[in-house]
Amino acid sequence: MNRLLLTLMLFNVLFATAQESGENKLGSWHMYFGTNRVSEKLSIHTEAQARYYEQLKNFNQLLLRSGLNYHINPNAIATFGYGFIVTDGTYEKIPGETESKEHRIFEQFILKNKVNKVAFEHRYRLEQRFLDFGDRTDTQHRARYRLQVTVPLAKAVFLNFYDEIFINLQNEVFGQNRLYGAIGFHVFKNTSLQLGYLKNHFSSAHFDRLQIGVFINTDLRKTQVTN
Repeated sequence: MNRLLLTLMLFNVLFATAQESGENKLGSWHMYFGTNRVSEKLSIHTEAQARYYEQLKNFNQLLLRSGLNYHINPNAIATFGYGFIVTDGTYEKIPGETESKEHRIFEQFILKNKVNKVAFEHRYRLEQRFLDFGDRTDTQHRARYRLQVTVPLAKAVFLNFYDEIFINLQNEVFGQNRLYGAIGFHVFKNTSLQLGYLKNHFSSAHFDRLQIGVFINTDLRKTQVTN
Protein backbone atom coordinates (compact mmCIF):
# COMPACT_ATOMS: atom_id res chain seq x y z
CA MET A 1 0.00 0.00 0.00
CA ASN A 2 2.85 2.41 0.83
CA ARG A 3 4.44 1.75 -2.57
CA LEU A 4 1.14 2.39 -4.32
CA LEU A 5 0.67 5.69 -2.47
CA LEU A 6 4.22 6.72 -3.35
CA THR A 7 3.55 5.96 -7.03
CA LEU A 8 0.32 7.96 -7.07
CA MET A 9 2.03 10.92 -5.38
CA LEU A 10 4.85 10.87 -7.96
CA PHE A 11 2.49 10.85 -10.93
CA ASN A 12 0.39 13.61 -9.37
CA VAL A 13 3.49 15.80 -9.06
CA LEU A 14 4.54 15.06 -12.64
CA PHE A 15 1.13 15.75 -14.17
CA ALA A 16 0.62 18.83 -12.01
CA THR A 17 3.63 20.42 -13.70
CA ALA A 18 2.55 19.33 -17.18
CA GLN A 19 0.82 22.70 -17.69
CA GLU A 20 4.26 24.31 -18.02
CA SER A 21 4.86 22.47 -21.29
CA GLY A 22 6.26 24.26 -24.32
CA GLU A 23 3.37 22.97 -26.43
CA ASN A 24 -0.38 22.52 -26.22
CA LYS A 25 -0.52 18.79 -26.99
CA LEU A 26 0.66 15.78 -25.00
CA GLY A 27 3.13 13.89 -27.18
CA SER A 28 4.08 10.23 -27.23
CA TRP A 29 7.14 8.01 -27.62
CA HIS A 30 6.75 4.43 -28.87
CA MET A 31 9.84 2.34 -28.13
CA TYR A 32 11.42 -1.08 -28.59
CA PHE A 33 14.57 -2.22 -26.75
CA GLY A 34 16.28 -5.58 -27.24
CA THR A 35 19.28 -7.31 -25.67
CA ASN A 36 20.37 -10.44 -27.50
CA ARG A 37 22.99 -12.51 -25.66
CA VAL A 38 25.37 -14.22 -28.10
CA SER A 39 28.13 -15.44 -25.75
CA GLU A 40 29.14 -15.38 -22.11
CA LYS A 41 30.68 -11.93 -22.48
CA LEU A 42 28.90 -10.42 -25.50
CA SER A 43 25.38 -9.29 -26.33
CA ILE A 44 23.84 -7.10 -29.05
CA HIS A 45 21.70 -4.09 -28.24
CA THR A 46 18.89 -3.20 -30.66
CA GLU A 47 16.54 -0.22 -30.34
CA ALA A 48 13.90 1.67 -32.31
CA GLN A 49 11.90 4.71 -31.22
CA ALA A 50 9.19 6.74 -32.95
CA ARG A 51 8.51 10.08 -31.26
CA TYR A 52 5.56 12.41 -31.89
CA TYR A 53 4.50 15.90 -30.80
CA GLU A 54 0.97 14.51 -30.43
CA GLN A 55 -0.47 11.02 -29.98
CA LEU A 56 0.80 9.08 -33.02
CA LYS A 57 0.72 12.19 -35.22
CA ASN A 58 2.81 15.31 -35.87
CA PHE A 59 6.11 13.45 -36.31
CA ASN A 60 9.08 14.57 -34.26
CA GLN A 61 11.83 11.94 -34.45
CA LEU A 62 12.81 8.43 -35.59
CA LEU A 63 15.72 6.89 -33.69
CA LEU A 64 17.44 3.61 -34.62
CA ARG A 65 20.30 2.46 -32.42
CA SER A 66 22.44 -0.65 -32.03
CA GLY A 67 25.51 -1.58 -30.05
CA LEU A 68 27.83 -4.35 -28.93
CA ASN A 69 27.77 -4.98 -25.17
CA TYR A 70 30.72 -6.46 -23.28
CA HIS A 71 29.63 -7.97 -19.96
CA ILE A 72 32.57 -7.41 -17.61
CA ASN A 73 30.56 -9.07 -14.86
CA PRO A 74 26.83 -9.30 -14.02
CA ASN A 75 26.88 -5.73 -12.66
CA ALA A 76 29.13 -3.95 -15.17
CA ILE A 77 28.59 -3.60 -18.94
CA ALA A 78 30.59 -1.64 -21.52
CA THR A 79 29.01 -0.77 -24.90
CA PHE A 80 30.16 0.65 -28.22
CA GLY A 81 27.36 1.57 -30.61
CA TYR A 82 25.88 3.53 -33.49
CA GLY A 83 22.63 5.41 -33.98
CA PHE A 84 20.79 6.94 -36.93
CA ILE A 85 18.32 9.69 -36.12
CA VAL A 86 15.89 11.64 -38.32
CA THR A 87 14.43 14.71 -36.60
CA ASP A 88 11.74 17.20 -37.55
CA GLY A 89 12.41 19.91 -35.00
CA THR A 90 10.37 22.65 -36.69
CA TYR A 91 7.89 22.96 -33.83
CA GLU A 92 7.29 26.69 -33.44
CA LYS A 93 8.10 26.87 -29.73
CA ILE A 94 11.77 25.98 -30.26
CA PRO A 95 13.48 28.86 -32.12
CA GLY A 96 16.20 27.92 -34.59
CA GLU A 97 15.28 24.23 -34.82
CA THR A 98 14.98 22.58 -38.23
CA GLU A 99 14.94 19.18 -39.93
CA SER A 100 18.09 17.07 -39.61
CA LYS A 101 19.65 13.66 -40.12
CA GLU A 102 22.22 12.42 -37.65
CA HIS A 103 24.82 9.67 -37.52
CA ARG A 104 25.83 9.07 -33.92
CA ILE A 105 28.60 7.03 -32.33
CA PHE A 106 28.44 6.35 -28.61
CA GLU A 107 30.45 4.73 -25.81
CA GLN A 108 28.62 3.61 -22.70
CA PHE A 109 29.29 2.10 -19.28
CA ILE A 110 26.61 0.69 -16.95
CA LEU A 111 26.98 -0.16 -13.27
CA LYS A 112 24.25 -2.03 -11.37
CA ASN A 113 23.62 -2.70 -7.69
CA LYS A 114 20.75 -3.66 -5.38
CA VAL A 115 19.59 -2.46 -1.98
CA ASN A 116 17.30 -5.17 -0.67
CA LYS A 117 14.96 -5.74 -3.65
CA VAL A 118 15.38 -2.28 -5.18
CA ALA A 119 17.64 -2.25 -8.25
CA PHE A 120 19.82 0.76 -9.10
CA GLU A 121 21.47 1.37 -12.47
CA HIS A 122 24.03 4.07 -13.29
CA ARG A 123 24.49 4.71 -17.02
CA TYR A 124 27.36 6.86 -18.32
CA ARG A 125 27.40 7.69 -22.03
CA LEU A 126 29.58 9.75 -24.41
CA GLU A 127 28.22 10.67 -27.85
CA GLN A 128 29.84 11.94 -31.04
CA ARG A 129 27.09 13.46 -33.21
CA PHE A 130 27.45 14.10 -36.95
CA LEU A 131 24.49 16.24 -38.03
CA ASP A 132 23.28 17.15 -41.52
CA PHE A 133 20.82 20.05 -41.73
CA GLY A 134 20.65 20.06 -45.52
CA ASP A 135 22.36 23.41 -46.05
CA ARG A 136 25.08 22.80 -43.46
CA THR A 137 26.69 20.10 -41.33
CA ASP A 138 27.88 20.12 -37.74
CA THR A 139 29.78 17.86 -35.34
CA GLN A 140 28.82 17.91 -31.66
CA HIS A 141 29.86 16.03 -28.55
CA ARG A 142 27.97 15.46 -25.33
CA ALA A 143 27.94 13.41 -22.13
CA ARG A 144 24.92 11.81 -20.47
CA TYR A 145 24.31 10.36 -17.02
CA ARG A 146 21.18 8.41 -16.04
CA LEU A 147 20.22 7.10 -12.61
CA GLN A 148 17.49 4.47 -12.86
CA VAL A 149 15.61 2.80 -9.99
CA THR A 150 13.42 -0.29 -10.35
CA VAL A 151 11.07 -1.27 -7.53
CA PRO A 152 9.27 -4.65 -7.65
CA LEU A 153 5.63 -4.58 -6.56
CA ALA A 154 4.68 -8.19 -7.31
CA LYS A 155 6.04 -11.11 -9.30
CA ALA A 156 4.96 -9.61 -12.63
CA VAL A 157 4.59 -5.90 -11.75
CA PHE A 158 7.25 -3.27 -11.05
CA LEU A 159 7.87 0.47 -10.98
CA ASN A 160 10.62 2.14 -12.97
CA PHE A 161 11.99 5.66 -12.47
CA TYR A 162 14.93 7.54 -13.87
CA ASP A 163 16.46 10.97 -14.21
CA GLU A 164 18.95 11.68 -16.99
CA ILE A 165 20.98 14.81 -17.63
CA PHE A 166 22.62 15.75 -20.96
CA ILE A 167 25.79 17.86 -20.87
CA ASN A 168 27.06 19.52 -24.05
CA LEU A 169 30.83 19.51 -24.47
CA GLN A 170 30.68 22.71 -26.55
CA ASN A 171 28.70 25.96 -26.45
CA GLU A 172 25.95 25.99 -23.80
CA VAL A 173 26.74 23.30 -21.22
CA PHE A 174 23.18 22.26 -20.31
CA GLY A 175 21.51 20.19 -23.02
CA GLN A 176 18.40 18.67 -21.50
CA ASN A 177 17.05 16.73 -18.54
CA ARG A 178 14.61 13.81 -18.63
CA LEU A 179 12.50 12.77 -15.64
CA TYR A 180 10.58 9.51 -16.08
CA GLY A 181 8.18 7.33 -14.10
CA ALA A 182 6.44 4.15 -15.27
CA ILE A 183 4.64 1.00 -14.25
CA GLY A 184 5.99 -2.17 -15.82
CA PHE A 185 4.71 -5.68 -16.44
CA HIS A 186 6.65 -8.88 -17.07
CA VAL A 187 4.48 -10.18 -19.93
CA PHE A 188 6.57 -13.27 -20.73
CA LYS A 189 9.81 -14.74 -19.39
CA ASN A 190 11.99 -12.51 -21.58
CA THR A 191 9.53 -9.72 -22.42
CA SER A 192 8.34 -6.74 -20.40
CA LEU A 193 6.13 -3.73 -21.08
CA GLN A 194 6.38 -0.25 -19.55
CA LEU A 195 3.70 2.46 -19.57
CA GLY A 196 5.15 5.74 -18.41
CA TYR A 197 5.36 9.51 -18.42
CA LEU A 198 8.38 11.62 -19.36
CA LYS A 199 9.04 15.28 -18.64
CA ASN A 200 11.71 16.50 -21.06
CA HIS A 201 13.35 19.83 -20.19
CA PHE A 202 15.42 21.88 -22.64
CA SER A 203 16.88 25.33 -22.02
CA SER A 204 14.25 27.00 -24.24
CA ALA A 205 11.22 24.70 -23.81
CA HIS A 206 10.06 21.49 -22.20
CA PHE A 207 7.65 18.77 -23.20
CA ASP A 208 5.40 16.13 -21.66
CA ARG A 209 5.41 12.69 -23.23
CA LEU A 210 3.49 9.49 -22.69
CA GLN A 211 5.69 6.45 -23.31
CA ILE A 212 5.02 2.87 -24.33
CA GLY A 213 8.10 0.66 -24.22
CA VAL A 214 8.58 -3.01 -25.12
CA PHE A 215 11.72 -4.74 -23.79
CA ILE A 216 12.80 -8.13 -25.17
CA ASN A 217 15.86 -9.97 -23.88
CA THR A 218 16.87 -13.14 -25.72
CA ASP A 219 19.64 -15.67 -25.17
CA LEU A 220 21.07 -16.94 -28.46
CA ARG A 221 23.80 -19.03 -26.87
CA LYS A 222 23.69 -22.73 -27.67
CA THR A 223 22.62 -24.89 -24.78
CA GLN A 224 25.49 -27.11 -23.74
CA VAL A 225 24.64 -30.79 -23.62
CA THR A 226 26.50 -32.80 -21.01
CA ASN A 227 27.05 -36.55 -21.32
